[in-house]
Amino acid sequence: MARVDEPLPPADEEIAAEPAISPDVAISPQLMAGSVSEYLKVSFARIRAGETGVLPVVGGLLLVSILFQLLNSEFLTARNLVNLLVQAAVVSVLAMGEIYALLLGEIDLSIGFVAGIGGLVVAEAVKPTVGWEWWIAILVGLLATAAIGALQGTLITRIGLPSFVVTLAGLLFWQGVMLKVLVNGGSILVSDNIINDITAGNLTPAAGWAVMFVVVGIFGVMTWRRDARRRAAGLVAPPPTFTAIKIAAALAGGVAIVLLCNVNRGLIRPIRGVPWVVVVVFAVLAAWSFVLGRTRFGRYIYAIGGNAEAARRAGINLPLIRTAAFALCSFTAGIAGVIYISRLQSISTALEGGNLVLYAVAAAVIGGTSLFGGRGKALHGVLGGLVIAAIVNGMGLLGFSAPAQQVVTALVLLAAVTIDALARRGSRATGR
Repeated sequence: MARVDEPLPPADEEIAAEPAISPDVAISPQLMAGSVSEYLKVSFARIRAGETGVLPVVGGLLLVSILFQLLNSEFLTARNLVNLLVQAAVVSVLAMGEIYALLLGEIDLSIGFVAGIGGLVVAEAVKPTVGWEWWIAILVGLLATAAIGALQGTLITRIGLPSFVVTLAGLLFWQGVMLKVLVNGGSILVSDNIINDITAGNLTPAAGWAVMFVVVGIFGVMTWRRDARRRAAGLVAPPPTFTAIKIAAALAGGVAIVLLCNVNRGLIRPIRGVPWVVVVVFAVLAAWSFVLGRTRFGRYIYAIGGNAEAARRAGINLPLIRTAAFALCSFTAGIAGVIYISRLQSISTALEGGNLVLYAVAAAVIGGTSLFGGRGKALHGVLGGLVIAAIVNGMGLLGFSAPAQQVVTALVLLAAVTIDALARRGSRATGR
């Protein structure tokens, strides 16, 4: 039996990383590598088998956007769309953290108030009476939230307590800590300009273009090299033309975002440029996509979520990996907490940590992450966060009440879970 510090056999790694498809579809890797049409046929076969990927959430986002634009022409203006990106940031980052727990088939109900603890630590540290540097305050806040996740993960994995119970207790405990520190109804103002500029500040138009080209360039190089290696190894991979199309699509998306953000959004004074918080969200997305998709640790998480007993028999240290996953979940919540205090420029007992965790779980599931474990990506959290932000933003423009917004969000979540359940049923029906 392999030790946890030994790499799995390369062939097994590649096969395990491959999405399963319907067994009645015969596929030749070489044929797929040389023909776009054949690769598209296989992709359609996967969709018919229930592996829809991000198609439902992307379609839902487009449908929501069209609907709200027809009802209110202000929805698709540059000012509102950039504001929507900023609104979605906290939920998207929280959802990317929650995905670590969901991939294991677990759940973390505490991340809303863990995010609050992270924001509270940072706000306390940068107060004029304390005077810490902003980066030291953020580092300490993130380490504190990671320690919280490690503690809760240890209780879950070492003692065997249900994650639902442990993190529910964490929700109540950390809420109580916040109330104790802030005193009922209290708040702490954040006067540090750098922290406040995370959501209020913008890159210059030129800097926005530079960052976008660097990010797309890195993505393009990594995507091309990954697909080329898989084709050379005779594994299932898209043909070069399709890889080039993916890179071109990423470039087109980046150009669209920068053009949108560089439009003057100011009413009194000119406001242009990509908000810093958008860069932060994409940085978290890139980091966690790499961790989950390109590292042994990420493969172990998927393996545990898919079949924990098989993973244990393969020599994976389940307690260590699961504890680390909960630590990363809370660490990511700490990033969301920093974004939260930046946007409000304060932290108070008004933090609705319970709603935040529900939105985070909803965003992850709406984006395509399975509640049953073993399937999900960091991208799902971002897309789901955008859907929720679009619903809240659009209904706000139409004057809908908060209860109505929650009802609609609940219906969207129910639809997403239904799609997930039907996809799993389709997978079982095809023998996958």
